[in-house]
Amino acid sequence: MKRLHAFILVASTAILLPIAGAVVYLTTAIMPKVPPIDAVTDYRPKIPLRIYTADNVLIGQFGVEHRDFVPIAKIPAMMKSAVLAIEDTRFYEHGGIDFIRALGAARANLRGGFRQGASTITMQVARNFFLTNEKTLARKFTEIALAYKIEDSLTKDQILELYMNQIYLGQRSYGFSSAARSYFGKTLDQLTLAETAMLAGLPQNPARTNPVSNPKRAQARQHAILKRLLELGEIDEARYRQALAEPLRVKRDAGQSFDTRAEYVAELARQTVYQQFGEESYTRGITVTTTILAAEQNAAYDSVRRNVLAYDGRHGYRGPEARVELPLDAEEREEAIVDALQKRPSSDGLLPAVVLKASSEAVLVDTLSGEDITIRGAGLKFAANALSAKARENVRITPGAIIRISKNKEGDWSITQVPQVAAAFVAIDADTGAYHALVGGFDYNLQKFNHVTQAWRQPGSSIKPFVYSAALEKGYSPTTRILDQPIELPGSTLETPWTPQNDDGVFDGEVTLRQALVKSKNVPTVRVLRAVSVDFAHQYLEHFGFDLARHPKNYTMALGTGAVTPLQLAGGYAVFANGGYRVKPYLIARIQDGNGAIILEAKPPVAKDEASRAVTARNAFVVDSMLRDVARFGTAAGATKQLGRQDLAGKTGTTNDAVDGWFAGYAGNVVAVSWMGYDDPRSLGGREFGSTLAMPIWIDYMRVALAKVPPVERTPPEDVVHDGEDWIYPEFIDAGETRTIDIEQAPVEQPLDLPPGSQEVAPDASPFDERPAIEALPPVAPPIAPAPAPAAVPPPPDPPPAHNPLW
Repeated sequence: MKRLHAFILVASTAILLPIAGAVVYLTTAIMPKVPPIDAVTDYRPKIPLRIYTADNVLIGQFGVEHRDFVPIAKIPAMMKSAVLAIEDTRFYEHGGIDFIRALGAARANLRGGFRQGASTITMQVARNFFLTNEKTLARKFTEIALAYKIEDSLTKDQILELYMNQIYLGQRSYGFSSAARSYFGKTLDQLTLAETAMLAGLPQNPARTNPVSNPKRAQARQHAILKRLLELGEIDEARYRQALAEPLRVKRDAGQSFDTRAEYVAELARQTVYQQFGEESYTRGITVTTTILAAEQNAAYDSVRRNVLAYDGRHGYRGPEARVELPLDAEEREEAIVDALQKRPSSDGLLPAVVLKASSEAVLVDTLSGEDITIRGAGLKFAANALSAKARENVRITPGAIIRISKNKEGDWSITQVPQVAAAFVAIDADTGAYHALVGGFDYNLQKFNHVTQAWRQPGSSIKPFVYSAALEKGYSPTTRILDQPIELPGSTLETPWTPQNDDGVFDGEVTLRQALVKSKNVPTVRVLRAVSVDFAHQYLEHFGFDLARHPKNYTMALGTGAVTPLQLAGGYAVFANGGYRVKPYLIARIQDGNGAIILEAKPPVAKDEASRAVTARNAFVVDSMLRDVARFGTAAGATKQLGRQDLAGKTGTTNDAVDGWFAGYAGNVVAVSWMGYDDPRSLGGREFGSTLAMPIWIDYMRVALAKVPPVERTPPEDVVHDGEDWIYPEFIDAGETRTIDIEQAPVEQPLDLPPGSQEVAPDASPFDERPAIEALPPVAPPIAPAPAPAAVPPPPDPPPAHNPLW
């Protein structure tokens, strides 16, 4: 008996001494160093900067930590149950440390199988907020001390709320709400049971159980959680089996993908906020509401993508993007393919792939997801030349070639390529200048340069309406007759005169000013500029917001040899659209802090404020009437034909050698400009024009933007009168010198204004109303035989601005 007592005493001492030592160590060495827990008692999560459309659609998010704070009461019960089932079943029963769980975890880990941890939710909160993941005894004791301190200061629901909003879950997502959006594009209340279980498995090791990079491990963890929910009675057998069988559709681009593609818009908004708040912009939960309309932005984005790809398709396959050597060893080959494809991001459906086998009948490729895809038939048509035995070496598709593939609506794959050409589109409200849509390029992820605001390009013929607007102020009218014959003007030297040509090489003898704009005649436009004087027209451009330093002060200005941005051109056309007023485009409607308080709210400018008048109402009305005829009978007649509206107005623009293609126009109070060209300026092709390049983008957008907008007709101002079937300023009715340009004036045999009692022409009538196309326009005089092909245009007489990169 004495030996038993001695054994018990020794055993007790052996057990109690370490415990006593641990208590002494905890109280003397750990507790004094435990940090204050203000970070959890006064929780202020780092909420990223978020950008929204005017109709509250998220289009951008900026911040190191992507987080949505969701109160515990709004977190779905199943989400909480799934997390507690795998992380801390007895969370609402223990006081911060679960000794029963710790012993159970130890036994399970010793037996092998699915490994378990002993850390409670409270301990994880302590670790996430205050500690590192180093595995030392001191750190573990500090974690325990902090857990008890947190349990004394917060309720269980408050602790769980912290955990579910703070925990890192991969893909730069913090908290389960952000993870739901990153991995599945859903809110928490939209998740299925299978998706909920998948997310609940992430806290243990977000890298190891990430469904994007490690789908098999993620699925194993998900199945373990579903089984645990079944064991706990949270779900029944039927729901368990259904969740196991459910295929998960994880977003491959998890993290930064939005239903409305407006990356260029989001970046402009981010820059504005950062200028005011600096690095705090990304942690204060600031939200920015823009003036962008989601439906119109979607239309603009889709239109730019579709028409750029259409242009690229017209000009042939260029060959593989690169080539990679394929090792014979299967594992080495897979590693080489993954390494090569990871360097080439996808571009909204244009997936990079490595060719494994290639022939004229079929091409087998491997994608980053590991999927082998065979392309046959029509899917090979675009790249048929590259599959020919006669193909050049740099164009030929062979094993190891890195190409792009895309899937159509029917699910069929085809070979494609990433376009090299650039494009831009912008639409603004004609009265206020508020942006409706902005697409700065083909793909923001491939090129951050915003062509809408940063690209200075030659406007070509899209500048002509402003020259004709200047002519109206000099007394000329749409009926002014202009000589359309070759002209020779001083060039850069006396030996090299400048001889501008019409685009089609045809001279009509005489044309009216209206006809010259409708047909986009170059030579008559140059004669108009000479008549009003270069100095006057050059200065006149400032009325529309153009940068005078970027426009040559010589006759080439009439043909658009200066430089504008698409946004600047949209602002200029807005003057004609709104009756003569300058507008200042603006993007941000409202900025709010993390609590919803308004930091900044834009006050939309007063529409048609006389203080902002750029040109007279009559000037805007007459130019508008001519631009409507351009859209009905001229180079833009296709727009009216496709949209079926009579209130469209606009002008195409094609620069010399088709380096730039433009369309600028408006209808229904929306002004829009589209542009296409190469960043390294070169010809877009001998058969390409503004009407084939840019106008289709404009049409596709306007089809959506004008869907519910009734046609708008203009009421003629009181200070403009009829001149036969056209318009003229009344003070210039008897001014014979403005009746012609470079044509000898014949005596006027009858009054130009309508005599009393005569039948007036309807204000909206056009002299070409019964003529459906430009070819139907009657010449004023018999046409002259076509001139020889236009010679290269020499440099303008005056040197261009030094800072214009296009010269």
